[in-house]
Amino acid sequence: MNLESPTREFVLHFGEMGARWGMNRTVGQIYALLYLTEEPLCADDLVEGLGLSRSNVSMGLKELKSWKLVKLVHRADDRRDYFQTPEDVWEIVRTLAEQRKQREVDPTLTFLRELQINHGKASQTYASRRIDRTAQIIETAVEGYEQLAGIAPERLEKLVAIGDAARKVLDFGQRRRRAATNQKA
Repeated sequence: MNLESPTREFVLHFGEMGARWGMNRTVGQIYALLYLTEEPLCADDLVEGLGLSRSNVSMGLKELKSWKLVKLVHRADDRRDYFQTPEDVWEIVRTLAEQRKQREVDPTLTFLRELQINHGKASQTYASRRIDRTAQIIETAVEGYEQLAGIAPERLEKLVAIGDAARKVLDFGQRRRRAATNQKA
């Protein structure tokens, strides 16, 4: 499998970006190639296309399966496992967000709640107030995420567009209030 220039460049860049996001560079490259390929690929295809070792590809696929970012596909005429990414980009984004929430946010929130329970939520030290505020912010973010996770992708795109318009309206309202306050002064 010879990768054409745009595909090769995307795969290499995605590998580098994956490394910045806390993912192994090889895993990022495997995912990028699967994402850009219309037909499902087997491990042999990935080895050939990326020039990686079979063990690296196997470990990368195992990690992608644990993140629920690839789907296993079987072919009637072939015993090998084939893999593909979901077609819907929003599904991919949601899966990534859910996995990061489960792996990073939920354990942190659990830890903060345990701190509050073990050391008294009503404690008035500076540190305890900061811990309480951090837990509140994370809980609010999780609630917001859960609300967004239930919205259909088409509606989510519209909501994002509306969000920008709403921000402009709020900014305009704030400028008018400031101007009115300045005139009174």
